[in-house]
Amino acid sequence: MSKKNDVLLWCLLVFFIVSLSAASSPQAPATRMITADVGVEKGPLNQMFNLCVGAGRANEGLRADWQQQLAYVHRECGFRYLRFHGLLCDDMGVYSEDKNGQPVYNWQYIDELFDFMLSTGVKPFVEIGFMPSALASGPNTIFWWKGNVTPPKDYAKWENLIKALVMHWKERYGENEVATWYFEVWNEPNLDGFWIGDKKGKTDEEFSKYAKQEYFKLYASTAKAIKAVSSRFRVGGPATAGCAWVPETIDLCVKNNVPIDFISTHHYCVNSGFLDETGTSGTIFSQDPNAMSGRVHDVRRQIAESNDPNLELHFTEWSASYTPSDPIHDSYHSAAFILNSLRRSGSAPQSMSYWVFTDIFEEAGPRTTPFHGGFGLINYQGINKPAFYAYQFLNRLGAIELKSNDEASWISKDDKGGVQALFWDFTITHPGEKVLNQDFYKRDLPPKKAMQTALRISGLKSGRYAATLYKVGYRVNDAYATYCDLGSPSQLTRAQVAFIKDKNDGSPLDRKVVIVGDDGVFASDYEVRENDLCLVSLSPL
Repeated sequence: MSKKNDVLLWCLLVFFIVSLSAASSPQAPATRMITADVGVEKGPLNQMFNLCVGAGRANEGLRADWQQQLAYVHRECGFRYLRFHGLLCDDMGVYSEDKNGQPVYNWQYIDELFDFMLSTGVKPFVEIGFMPSALASGPNTIFWWKGNVTPPKDYAKWENLIKALVMHWKERYGENEVATWYFEVWNEPNLDGFWIGDKKGKTDEEFSKYAKQEYFKLYASTAKAIKAVSSRFRVGGPATAGCAWVPETIDLCVKNNVPIDFISTHHYCVNSGFLDETGTSGTIFSQDPNAMSGRVHDVRRQIAESNDPNLELHFTEWSASYTPSDPIHDSYHSAAFILNSLRRSGSAPQSMSYWVFTDIFEEAGPRTTPFHGGFGLINYQGINKPAFYAYQFLNRLGAIELKSNDEASWISKDDKGGVQALFWDFTITHPGEKVLNQDFYKRDLPPKKAMQTALRISGLKSGRYAATLYKVGYRVNDAYATYCDLGSPSQLTRAQVAFIKDKNDGSPLDRKVVIVGDDGVFASDYEVRENDLCLVSLSPL
């Protein structure tokens, strides 16, 4: 063989070895580029995400720990309104009748609750319900605390109750204040658990038609009673589960000249069911990344195609799951789900009220363990869950949103020359139909991949900046993982509570001083794992 052939053979051999080595070695993670220019504004930051948040029921709001937690989430997350069930239930002492059947009104507990809320800066998103037993047409109740779900036996007395209560608020707080509130009629009347309560031998179709007719009667009666006190007061509904009855409600109001100022409805991102009264249902997280935002846009389209196309839209309940016993609520996965859902919903809703802010929540009775899959952003002991930090990070954004090339980010600026970049990964890791959330999200679930993320902010003034990184994800501000490391005790000692809080307190992962040169560019790389949240704050020094 000639020397020329020897060289050629050797080159081919080297090429083969190099190629084989490259094929067998792991690929370097792709780089995600996030860019924004301080001078290119999108407009005022849409703060629909913290207009409202949910709570369990009114009577829980008389507890000292509940009140402390509400003040805390208002301060940290910026929630401006609060919605809850049970305002007119017997445990609030609102309505009774004397021996002659004459109404007796009592506002003392409501005053205590509303005075406190308003003192913290939180306004009521008033849910009108449920039925005082002295005014109820039947015995049907829901939940451990037995809210009566039947229509009034006397609509004249019902309307007088609503008028008297709303007039009391007008006198106590002033018409201008109450005109900033929202009044929502009932809760999820399309579910027999929440409305009527007894099918009385009807088929599902017959019962649905009957329940809808009865709800519209209640809605019209209640809305007119509220507007009789002031035409400025805002009233809406139908507060349905699963985005139901929206076109029908608008059509009823337009055709019958019934007042309506907004549409409200609910949605949860599991594949079946709407209600878990006892906290024992099994659920499966949806595989659709648009499971929440898709429904939001669907309802907005329904409104746009109606005879009242400019109505406000409020999702007054939403979450990953409708049951108060779903470990996805405690999992780090929930935080990324929240940001993904809010971001993709865009400007379609005027608010999306997360259900709920605290695990002090007794629909299925008092829970027996510190982490039980409760709806709350914080648990009984005031420990922040990963979901809490999704809202805290959002609340730290500046007032002006910048245009960004990345759909899984918010970039903003404030009036002090600071810039905030919130970005995340949302990956559905749930395996699908054969595994319940109640089994899957209780496990230790380390992320399977990471991506290098390059953040580049241009248009900055030159000078020194404090660059601060906050993060949430697997075992980073992941209180449930810390709880599991302690052996998942059924009760926590004070020392254990302090330990979990200290380990998951939201402190910055990194702080440093950076120099922005004459080119006005800040550039830095970050590792973002599956379902991580990162907030980078740049503050001029």
